[in-house]
Amino acid sequence: MNTPKIVLLPGDGIGPEIVAAARRVLDAVGEFEYEEHPIGGASIDAHNAALTDEVLAACKAADAVLLGAVGGPKWDTTDPNAPRPEQGLLGLRKGLGLYANLRPVRPSPALLDASPLRRDRIEGTDLLVVRELTGGIYFGDKTRTDDSASDLCVYTTEEVERIARVAFEAAQRRRRKVTSVDKANVLETSRFWRETVERVAADYPDVELDHMLVDNAAMQLVANPTRFDVIVTENMFGDILSDEAAMLTGSLGMLPSASLGGDGPGLFEPVHGSAPDIAGRGIANPLATFLSVAMLLRDGLGLGDEAASVERAVDAALDSGLRTADLGAPEGEAATTERMTEAVLGALD
Repeated sequence: MNTPKIVLLPGDGIGPEIVAAARRVLDAVGEFEYEEHPIGGASIDAHNAALTDEVLAACKAADAVLLGAVGGPKWDTTDPNAPRPEQGLLGLRKGLGLYANLRPVRPSPALLDASPLRRDRIEGTDLLVVRELTGGIYFGDKTRTDDSASDLCVYTTEEVERIARVAFEAAQRRRRKVTSVDKANVLETSRFWRETVERVAADYPDVELDHMLVDNAAMQLVANPTRFDVIVTENMFGDILSDEAAMLTGSLGMLPSASLGGDGPGLFEPVHGSAPDIAGRGIANPLATFLSVAMLLRDGLGLGDEAASVERAVDAALDSGLRTADLGAPEGEAATTERMTEAVLGALD
């Protein structure tokens, strides 16, 4: 069997720190071949482009891609012609045909009291957000004049059908319930989305489907998160709701994600941003990246046992009482990136 090839894209801010830690975890559970390349702001500095053709080609040739984070104030601009770090991520998703973003949300038992919500409100939460990645307002035609601007939101039947099938198939492996989130009382694209999801649902009679308006979904995520199993929604709504759902776990630093498509490699990344304010200080929480590594192993390389080993090690590190600053550790007692990494490595089966 060929050694799996993983492309590492550290990116910006804390990205290099957490990806370096993740590589140590990967090395502890298997043998892999690595290539490392710049993306985002680091690529803009080196090549004046957030994603080069060479890096995209390397990713296409890999078995899986692990990304740290992109962005930072250094590259903030309102100039529509200037490159932006986020273009690297969007270009990577488009270039690899990654149309489905999966974000599991399951608070660790050790962190139930770290959430801003009461323990009894979030205990038992186990949901999966399935976000459509390559359509909608983020990729629609854009216009700009001196006194107006527009962003076009477009979805096709194929785009909605394929993301709906990802959601229904995920639900069949879980608790067999899909909640489709839209704004069908206002938006024509949402009415189209709802009708298309209904047609797909007919092929999955063993899965319950309900529909929810996005504003109500935002409220229910904090009022009654245990009601959800699989949430499927369009690009912008999924971007917002998945970040909101992250706080059920106590911190954005705990949420992993996978972006999947057809036959090519998947992209795996923590949901949190580049956190430039703490970059280089050695205090970033690496756990979301480790959990993204677990998704890479399971969903990208088919290594389920190794993935479960990483997840158990993360739980064990938290059960030991270790907390990074973002998880509410008292001042002066917060675990560093290195200390948390050593704890996870020590707990690996």
